[in-house]
Formats: sequence, structure tokens, C-alpha cells
Amino acid sequence: MSRASLDKDPRDVAAMFDDVASKYDVTNDVLSLGQDRLWRRAVVAACEARPGQTVLDIAAGTGTSSEPFADDGVDVVPADFSLGMLRVGHRRRSDLGFTAADAMNLPFADESFDVVTMSFGLRNVADPDAALREFLRVTKPGGRLVVCEFSSPTNAAFRTVYSRYLMRALPAVARRVSSNPESYVYLAESIRAWPDQRALAHRVQAAGWEDVQWRDLSGGIVALHRATKR
Repeated sequence: MSRASLDKDPRDVAAMFDDVASKYDVTNDVLSLGQDRLWRRAVVAACEARPGQTVLDIAAGTGTSSEPFADDGVDVVPADFSLGMLRVGHRRRSDLGFTAADAMNLPFADESFDVVTMSFGLRNVADPDAALREFLRVTKPGGRLVVCEFSSPTNAAFRTVYSRYLMRALPAVARRVSSNPESYVYLAESIRAWPDQRALAHRVQAAGWEDVQWRDLSGGIVALHRATKR
């Protein structure tokens, strides 16, 4: 079993996700108390993708975030750098074009996609700013970016309770349901170290995106950042 550290060596992060791939979706459903389904629906709505458009779903894992696009007739490319995740996803939905891809060096041509979206993956990238610039490169002019990521609860009291859950309860629950419970210690640490909503918005803008906005979900446990390419 392996877990990554906060320096986020890509090989360690990929190996960690390879370890958890088989039970990843079930574990996330349990740990989020089912909220992950609501978050996925919010991402699809924010992307506003239509049939005839192409979506890059980076850090798609096993493809649960890509399925709604495909089911709506939108061309979607589920991409991830964990081969273990891609294998599990391909077994589930062999009709989806799962692609191995590094967020910091995408294997796609300039201006290939109408929408680039990433859910709960930017936090795991060694250089998030480089990834945001890559997303801009592969997006068509006028295209959209939608990033769903853990964030900072807006209520101070709830933020304290949430922090305690992350560091204490989450790893304990993960030991019962995950194939690699130690990876969820990293998960808790990485969430606590991640910038809040406003700080992430500034980084998105600094990468060259425009009209940057965010929307809090579940009291700020998660934030949905949206931006456009000029």
C-alpha cells in the first residue's frame, strides 16, 4: 500500500490512486455521505456542454464524472494519469475513450476542447498553476473551465468541526471501506493545505483565464470555480 506526501511527486500520487481504484467510487460515496453525487451534478450543469461540443474531463478516475456528459450526447474524453483508475473505468464503460494524461503536459493539440473540467484533482497536481495554463492551451477561444475542488467552509464553527472530521473521522472510516486507508490520511492533509476559494480564484486568473467566479457547495466544503478563455 502506498500514499503520497504533500510534495506530490507524480509517481507517488499515481501509485496511490492505482491502489484505491477498485473501491474508489464506493469509498467516496461513503466518506462524503452521498454528497459527491450532488457535486457531480453541479459540475455538469456548470459546464453547460451541448451535443456537438467536446469536453476534457481531466482526473476523471473511473469515469463517473464523465458518464453524465456521454449520456447526454456530449463528446467527452475521460483522462487521468493513474492507469489503475483507467483500467477500472474501461471495465465499467468501455464505450468511453479513457486516455492516459498528465495535467501538466496534456497530450492534446491547442484549442481542442469547448470545456475543460477537473473534479477533485487539481489539489493532487505537483504544479497546479502549470496545469491551469495547460487547460487554457487546449481550450478553444470562448471555451470554459470548471474546477470542482475541496475548499474552506464559510461558517467558522462548522469549519472547526469539519477540520476535526478530516483529521480524525475520515481516516478511521476509510480503514473500513477503502483498499488503501493510508491514502485518506493524505487526502485529509491535502485538503487542509489547499487554498481557500478566493486564493484559488486568483490563481486561475493568474494562469490567463477570465471572468473567474466561484460558487460554494455544501457550505463551502467544496467550491465550484468557473472561468472562460478570451
